[in-house]
Amino acid sequence: MPESLQLLLQRIRPVDRSLGAVVQAHLDDLTKPKGSLGRLEEIAMQFILATGELSPKLKKKKICCFAADHGVAAEGVSAFPAEVTPQMVYNMVRGGAAINVLSRHAGADLEVVDVGVNHDFGGLAGLVHKKVRPGSANIACGPAMSEAEALQAVLCGAGLADDAQKAGYNLLGTGEMGIANTTPATALYAVLLGVSPETITGRGTGIDNARFEHKKSVIRKAIDVNRSACGTPFAALAALGGYEIAAIAGFVLGAAACRIPVVVDGFISSAGAVVAMKICPAVNDYLFFSHVSNEQGHKTVMQQLGLRPILDLDLRLGEGTGAALAMQVIDGALKMYNEMATFSTAQVSEKSGESHG
Repeated sequence: MPESLQLLLQRIRPVDRSLGAVVQAHLDDLTKPKGSLGRLEEIAMQFILATGELSPKLKKKKICCFAADHGVAAEGVSAFPAEVTPQMVYNMVRGGAAINVLSRHAGADLEVVDVGVNHDFGGLAGLVHKKVRPGSANIACGPAMSEAEALQAVLCGAGLADDAQKAGYNLLGTGEMGIANTTPATALYAVLLGVSPETITGRGTGIDNARFEHKKSVIRKAIDVNRSACGTPFAALAALGGYEIAAIAGFVLGAAACRIPVVVDGFISSAGAVVAMKICPAVNDYLFFSHVSNEQGHKTVMQQLGLRPILDLDLRLGEGTGAALAMQVIDGALKMYNEMATFSTAQVSEKSGESHG
């Protein structure tokens, strides 16, 4: 493993679960039947354990949407041409994409990051310029990236998490844009989780039956071609991933090193998060999975990992849209924890035979 990645991993610590008893006592003392706010109580608990702050408040929220192109798009696995990636980046920078609308609605700042788009944006204002290379190589023919390139993308993501901490953000979200990126994401899931590509390959942007079967064959070929290069999670990322997936993995690792919770978006973002979890299992304590994607296979992946996403809205857009929506639920959970009265202070009778405090 590269030394710079090892240094990043050394900064990541498991959460202090000894705080759990104090947090649970407060949750049970709130003026409601114990456990009656369900997942909201679990979300508040997880946020507090991640940050170590017993009076948690959301200060500033940010979503980083990483954009990159994929050589495997040349195999015809998407319903849209590769040119859509830079077109959508321009749309996001202008404020016209779904993620712009939903991040504004969530009160979250949005950062659009070019980490590997096959287009020269010049000095486009409003875009974070971190391009490693203009698009990954075709995974059906060989590795997507060299390990050096994958590391550069990972460290880019980690650096943006560090920058966010310095700027006062204490909740981050992931997003992505990249035509054909469900193909490398599916290949990564298959290799890292040992699941059959047949069971988790989806239709992405809405491909027809013939292209769907072709996509599955391309994924199988990519796995076969790169099998010998997938000896470690990081090596598998370089062989089968993409620059935005690598950057998301680094963003997750960097946020965990900073003790900042991260809201993971859908199918593609989850692939980056799974890479990070396989590299360093302790990051799981810092992750909120925002929603169950409508993309076939995401539910299977979540179930295999024992994860319970916050929402299920049949979303399959990406960009960070699910993360923006789930941030509002997390915000509500923390306000519930901080602002509700307690039985200890309010003149509310407890259930007979129970005590709170």
